[in-house]
Amino acid sequence: MKHKLLAGVALAASLAFAGAAQAQLKMGVAGPITGPNAAFGKQLTDGAEQAAADFNAAGGILGQKIEISKGDDVSDPKQGVSVANKFVGDGIKIVIGHFNSGVTMPASEVYAENGILMITPSATNPKITERKLWNVFRTCGRDDQQGAVAADYIAKNLKGKKVAVVHDKTTYGQGLADETRKAMNKAGVKEVLYEGVNTGEKDFSALITKMKNAGVEIIYWGGLHTEGGLIVRQMRDQGVKAVMMSGDGITSDEFANIGGPGVEGTLMTFPPDPRNRPEAAKVVAAYKAKGINPEAYTLYTYAAMEVVKQAAEAAKTLDPKKIAAQIHSGQKFKTVIGELSYDKKGDITRPDYTMYTWKKGADGKVTYVENK
Repeated sequence: MKHKLLAGVALAASLAFAGAAQAQLKMGVAGPITGPNAAFGKQLTDGAEQAAADFNAAGGILGQKIEISKGDDVSDPKQGVSVANKFVGDGIKIVIGHFNSGVTMPASEVYAENGILMITPSATNPKITERKLWNVFRTCGRDDQQGAVAADYIAKNLKGKKVAVVHDKTTYGQGLADETRKAMNKAGVKEVLYEGVNTGEKDFSALITKMKNAGVEIIYWGGLHTEGGLIVRQMRDQGVKAVMMSGDGITSDEFANIGGPGVEGTLMTFPPDPRNRPEAAKVVAAYKAKGINPEAYTLYTYAAMEVVKQAAEAAKTLDPKKIAAQIHSGQKFKTVIGELSYDKKGDITRPDYTMYTWKKGADGKVTYVENK
């Protein structure tokens, strides 16, 4: 009888252990999976899925395997809130995303109220972290940092050129354009044209006419690759040779597909290319073996997952608030984009924007190349 009882206890213990080994940590990844900005949504999902696969192969996080749920916000703030509420209902406690600043802002408030930690790989508007919500972090920099780099380049390298500042009226686009404009003006450069256009707009002939009349030589674009590419294509079609300069919102090869060969020479701010970092070599090779080019925010998303994993392991818990406190603690995280640590707002302490130029490679393809 005693032998059978011990056997029963052992069986129960083994079943409990098996259950724990199969336990799942639900994480959400949110961004524009469909729509005109789907190229960026793919970067986020590629980053999260590869990280989850790699972590799971090594035992998951604190013994729990990661299950990724995707949320398609189509770059729309209202849809972003719907995605956030669905994640709440699904019991998700950690979210990687969103992509757009204007979507991240309202979604982050839903997450804050419902005990959900979020790390955005891409949303750069300063207000996102200036609100000092307990749950908000990012692996990217901020637009006041990015705008300062762009303005400094204009003041030092494009002195005397007539500059137009154009934005897409979004939280991200106008925010970046205004930060650049402010820093540019402070450096003594005054724009000859300041205009806003609508997202989804297809015909920019009125804008291009204004640029022609103002003799614009440089157009600073605050917006994404979709409208940015169309503006360049239509400028070239109308004989305007002005050089576009923009920020991280055009870091997709789709920009060249939309804009055509005329995008060659476009200037762009973005951090040093993480694909070239030694820390990323193994992960980059894994992507390339799948036929994926881990450009732009792919590795920033992977890094966000690494921050979550390392913070959870240091705190010895999957409780979102305790993970957030650990991230705020000053811990240094080893990631594919380099070492990261955080300030009390949720910003990384390593601002590192640099300049890129879109150039034609030996294969005839135009893409962004870091300036040396």
